[in-house]
Amino acid sequence: MSGNVTSLFRGTAAHSPSMAALTRESGEAGAGPVDFCIPCNPYFPTPAMFEEMAGRLRDIITYYPSGADTITAELCGLLELPPQCVAMGNGSTELITWIDHLLVRDSLAVPVPTFGRWTDQPMETGKRVDMFPLQESAGFALDLARYAEFVRARGTRTVVICNPNNPDGGYLHKQALVQFMDAMADRDLVVIDESFLEFADAEAEPSVVREAMLRPNVVVLRSLGKNFGLHGIRFGYLVANPALAGRVRAMLPKWNLNSFAEHVVFMLRDHGPEYAQSLHQVRRDRLEMAGRLSALPGLTVYPSQGNFLFVRLPVGAEGTVVRDRMLTEHRVLVRECGNKIGSSSRFLRLVVRPQVDVHRLVSGLEQVLYGSRRGAAVPGPATGTGYSSGTAAVDRLVSETNGAGMRALAAQPAGPPGLAAAPAAGTGMPLPAAVPVAPAAATVGPMPVPAPQQVPRPAPVPQPAPYPGPVPVPHPAPAPRPTPDPVPPPAPAPYPAPAPAPAAAAPYSVPAGPTPPGVPARGGLTAAQVRGTDGLESVPAEGRPASRGWPDPAGMGRTG
Repeated sequence: MSGNVTSLFRGTAAHSPSMAALTRESGEAGAGPVDFCIPCNPYFPTPAMFEEMAGRLRDIITYYPSGADTITAELCGLLELPPQCVAMGNGSTELITWIDHLLVRDSLAVPVPTFGRWTDQPMETGKRVDMFPLQESAGFALDLARYAEFVRARGTRTVVICNPNNPDGGYLHKQALVQFMDAMADRDLVVIDESFLEFADAEAEPSVVREAMLRPNVVVLRSLGKNFGLHGIRFGYLVANPALAGRVRAMLPKWNLNSFAEHVVFMLRDHGPEYAQSLHQVRRDRLEMAGRLSALPGLTVYPSQGNFLFVRLPVGAEGTVVRDRMLTEHRVLVRECGNKIGSSSRFLRLVVRPQVDVHRLVSGLEQVLYGSRRGAAVPGPATGTGYSSGTAAVDRLVSETNGAGMRALAAQPAGPPGLAAAPAAGTGMPLPAAVPVAPAAATVGPMPVPAPQQVPRPAPVPQPAPYPGPVPVPHPAPAPRPTPDPVPPPAPAPYPAPAPAPAAAAPYSVPAGPTPPGVPARGGLTAAQVRGTDGLESVPAEGRPASRGWPDPAGMGRTG
């Protein structure tokens, strides 16, 4: 493959170039590179389904599709969902865009790294985006209790969680997520993005779609293209109570879904078992692929419940160099994560693929990282290498808060007993070790809140993993810090109360209402701070927005 193909990555701000662009630029006939970049189901549709679509191609692309209501009704029949609670879009990105325009008032909180549209879309419309950094030292696991505190300290009105998260595949148990949703009952909106949940096997019924329909401020986003292996057919859907779903549905064009999407949805009724089997095979491949990659010296593989694996390259390896050489020398396309906020060029996201492809991936990585034909990408001890310019702001965040050293933490002065010292601006230091709790009269859904007192911070819900990880392998270069063994699962504990605690009991000053864009967040960074700018002005608030083989969506495809 021609070396000038790699220039396409330089002009892509937040995503990898499309396969069509790579094929055009290469100028080579035949199949493109082996794709470990785009998270797709490699086992569905089946070859027979593709043949059927090919046989009807002329009719599919010649005529208008049915209206979105017809296609949505068919999908809801398969998933056993009420159509009034569903809005179907031309891909999840279209739905994220409408959620931002219609339901996000002035601010949005999101853990990073995550899917880029959850940070970029609201910033494009002038919203304040409060980014909660996931800690590399904790394996990028999301601590829901600290995230809830962060949201309250910032005064953020919309809260987003991706489960599993992209790019690391981190997973949150359903019980903990429902508890968090109820703790955020006083926010404008809570969005749970379940785009990759079909590939999870940590529990039998992981989805919160049925809980979302019963709550006034929760939206669940789900993908179809990723699960069905059809990214080119743009279709996805959201589930919410009828008022929220109807508000989004009313803004969508009548023919926002194309004829290919309609044809696939109406094929699914007869192919439920094949779909369930494809998910089962992806989960098996994920375990085998993780084991193969973990055997590479210095490579760290993080536990994942998605159809991809997040890996940290050996010390000194530059992700852009590895990506370019894998593509030009081995015709293997990987996702280098230096342009993801909260990540850096030290990380790759690798899509789960069949073992024959994984063998090619591992062989290529061995040659690029440790081979001698063009020099190993991993330098000798103490050599080091710089990161690409696209990761400068992120590396500043990670180096000050994550991994070995904890330089910013060590520099903090001692504070009151039981409390962490106040963070320096933009460092994203840990939250206090004890937090005040609101009076007993306040409740969050069914969860009682105790009387005012200093209580220990709830321990995070442990993240399940189908295999041990991350597992650094000894090698001549300095080995990465291993992840501590998980602690036993604690009993469920309440999250911080929705009502602010009395000022006299607060260990630090919490501003009334949203924090201005230029003020440092406690426990995280604003978008402006991550990007190194002076801040973004918020948009003025205008008031709150008033079959066969197919199980229900809470356990969709879990029969294999």
